[in-house]
Amino acid sequence: MAASFLCFWGLSLLLSLYFIPSTFASHVYIVYMGLNRIHDPLLTTKHHIGLLSYVFASEEEAKKSMLYSYKHSFSGFAAKLNTTQAATLANIQEVISVFKSKTLKLHTTRSWDFMGLTLDTDDHEVTPLQLAHGDDIIVGIFDTGIWPESPSFREEPCMGRVPKSWKGICVAGEEFDPATACNRKLIGARYYLTGFQEQLGHLNETENKEFKSPRGFRGHGTHTASTAVGSIVKNISFFGLAQGTARGGAPRARLAVYKVCWNNIYIDVFCSEADILKAFDDALHDGVHVISASFGASPPLRPFFNKSADIGSFHAMQKGVSVVFSAGNSGPDPSLVTNVAPWSICVAASSIDRTFPTHMLVDHKISVVGESLNDKEINAILVNSTVFFWRGICHPDLWRGTSALGMVILCFSIMGQVTRIDAEKAAWKANASGLIFAEPSTRQIPDVSIIPSVRIDINQGTKLRNYLSRLTRPGAIVQISAGTTAIKKSPGPTVAYFSSRGPSSLSPDILKPDLSAPGVNILAAWPNISTPTESTDDNRSVDWNLLSGTSMACPHVSGVVALIKSVHPDWSPAAIKSALMTTAYTRDSTHDSILAGGSMKLADPFDIGAGHINPLKAMDPGLVYDMKTRDYIIFLCNIGYTQDLIRKIVILYPGTDTSCPPLGHTTHTNLNYPSITVSDLQSTITIKRTVRNVGYKKTAFYFVSVVNPDGVDVVIWPRLLIFTFFRQEISYYITLKPHKKSQGRYDFGKIVWSDGFHYVRSPLIVRVNNAANYEAHTTI
Repeated sequence: MAASFLCFWGLSLLLSLYFIPSTFASHVYIVYMGLNRIHDPLLTTKHHIGLLSYVFASEEEAKKSMLYSYKHSFSGFAAKLNTTQAATLANIQEVISVFKSKTLKLHTTRSWDFMGLTLDTDDHEVTPLQLAHGDDIIVGIFDTGIWPESPSFREEPCMGRVPKSWKGICVAGEEFDPATACNRKLIGARYYLTGFQEQLGHLNETENKEFKSPRGFRGHGTHTASTAVGSIVKNISFFGLAQGTARGGAPRARLAVYKVCWNNIYIDVFCSEADILKAFDDALHDGVHVISASFGASPPLRPFFNKSADIGSFHAMQKGVSVVFSAGNSGPDPSLVTNVAPWSICVAASSIDRTFPTHMLVDHKISVVGESLNDKEINAILVNSTVFFWRGICHPDLWRGTSALGMVILCFSIMGQVTRIDAEKAAWKANASGLIFAEPSTRQIPDVSIIPSVRIDINQGTKLRNYLSRLTRPGAIVQISAGTTAIKKSPGPTVAYFSSRGPSSLSPDILKPDLSAPGVNILAAWPNISTPTESTDDNRSVDWNLLSGTSMACPHVSGVVALIKSVHPDWSPAAIKSALMTTAYTRDSTHDSILAGGSMKLADPFDIGAGHINPLKAMDPGLVYDMKTRDYIIFLCNIGYTQDLIRKIVILYPGTDTSCPPLGHTTHTNLNYPSITVSDLQSTITIKRTVRNVGYKKTAFYFVSVVNPDGVDVVIWPRLLIFTFFRQEISYYITLKPHKKSQGRYDFGKIVWSDGFHYVRSPLIVRVNNAANYEAHTTI
């Protein structure tokens, strides 16, 4: 006990030292000057440089010292100054204040801080959750392999021995020596190639670099593993952007890698279901506690148990192993969500409160602010796409052969429905210096590209296009600044436009996705052998990379699940999922409703599931909806499985009822799921739910509040749940009565149980489908 305390105290001291101020002679100061009364960005910047020149020997030195010029909504600048220079500027009459820019506590591209899992409080005391829990939990990552040399996979200080329950191994292979690659952090590594080679042929190692081993050339697996359980690594960034401390959700948890996805063509990765099912088999035997799998098949979805993911995750659930899947990147159209099995967790992607603003000045007249991940300034000629592409459509196949050297091309996503990748390849092919890509603001997400690329909205793009059309010369002079990192300047989260939406096309009475997590521009570990864009045209090398996708959201949830399992080892996968869903929130950082990217509407449960993940609340949810063996039997009955088949796939305990209910007497709606979805309400029905008190107080009183879906009366009985030492589990009933004529329209409400401290919220999704009944009654 004493040794553990000293170890934890040592970690606390080490992390506290990180916040000791620098002793360098100069620091970054902010000079605030109030409103921008000049109203010209270029003149404002020149004025700032002029002020700085008072405290430097020359204008050139002043320019070098300036980091940013605040020249639009207000006036001011950031510069590197010593204390004497700062004091001198503070005495200038038009300067309101001068203050030192403090070091912000940015961690894992900020996503974990954004979710409330901070390493440090305001008093610089280490919060124990992430640092004190997780050693006993093993997370299996099914992906493209691992780059073991990354500091994300080094042993955390004071990390104990590998759990005795672990039976896995590290398999040797090409450029992967278990003696040096594996440690007390990376405790297992396997790779599966047979299924891939049988289905797609042998790896083409001449054209596509790969390793026949757990080592991953493609960075996807390294990135997801780092996000879920990566060790704490300070002072990292992507070319200076998103700077901070990287860490996984459970930095002390153990990692087991199962390489099931491989290069086929350079830009494509394929995962054989044969290999995936073998990985499930091995992982469950090895002793993993959580499986994170960021892959899936696009709709139309095959029936349950006709997919390796459904089969593997079902057996994992029965062994108490939680399986977390990504929802897919086919949004924002409805019903394209994947991985919809009720025994696994399906995760949508959302943004955080961080942006990468990039300032542009055209002909010293027009100022535009977009977003980019560019690390360099650009001075070039801005031209319209019509000069280089047939009908102005920015596609590499439509290039006219004219060189765009020294130019930045303006492209629109709505001209020919061009994708961002199309436009980047087209600009690269034309040898352009950069790309300005205009698209709807609901889809505006900057990403790493092979060519400097700035994303702007359609309004800004239209403004630039019309300006260019009025010029008598071929183009305009454009000055593009390097991207910067802004925190808390925009609301978050917002559901990412690409995140796949519900309802489930396979089981519409079960809400999918289950919840959302950060999945936009997540910074995590990357193999330095692979370029950040994974393009052969890219010659850069990085150790950390920014990626977006539900693939990035999935390991965020996996890391939180690992923490929950460490704190509550007796909770089932269903109980853990319930805790995550019923504590998820639906308000952004400005306390307004979360928006759905890809549209201007408020996010509903088909966009965001039960809401955005709230790790701290999920540790103590108050009540949980657990699913027992009988629930899964009913589900299997509903999808057509016979009693004999059910007995072959379900672990049965003495007294378990394996019979199927009478035909027509049950639906998926009656499963004890944390959300309630009725996709075909034609008349009054009653639904049952059962909750278990997992709060610290065994005697508790929970009162209910209800928000009715439009056109539906909701009655809850009983309206008060009384828990005691002898009554920890209670059932309640929900009666739904339609009082409107409708067809094909979903309406949303919620049911909240509260004891005054816990708020256990269940989404209520109802589609009244009785229009035909009304018509029939009228005809009679």
